[in-house]
Amino acid sequence: MTSGMSNVDEKVLQYETFIDEVLKQDLQRVLEQRDGVYEKIAQYLQLKNTIESLQESGCKDLKTEVDLGCNFYVQAHVEDSSRIFVAVGYGFYVELTLPEALKFIEKKTSQLTTHTDALTKDAAKIKANIRMVLEGLRELQGLKDLPEERRREVY
Repeated sequence: MTSGMSNVDEKVLQYETFIDEVLKQDLQRVLEQRDGVYEKIAQYLQLKNTIESLQESGCKDLKTEVDLGCNFYVQAHVEDSSRIFVAVGYGFYVELTLPEALKFIEKKTSQLTTHTDALTKDAAKIKANIRMVLEGLRELQGLKDLPEERRREVY
């Protein structure tokens, strides 16, 4: 009987280690990726708002501040704001007219939103796997199921 209990304890420890070292790490990685994509979407939407305000004002002349890096800003004067450079990915920038930039932003945010949806589904699958392993641990240890009102989210 003692060797059976030690075998169960060993399996429980293996499953708990799997949850902590694999599943929770995967979940954290997927959620961090999703947050990064949300930040990109926010930047594109901010650019969209800026472009729309430029179009509404109708002035070609623009005074702004440019980040040189490390939050060091300098004042800049743009004589013709009808064309802008937009980051398209992998360190590349493309010069676009304002209407072209708006079209690009719409397509890019749509693509990024699709990517966040996929990451959200991946996170839900990982949470379900964690839940399944926890249920297996509960059965392996012979514990009663918790009532619904006492349950909480895994991560």
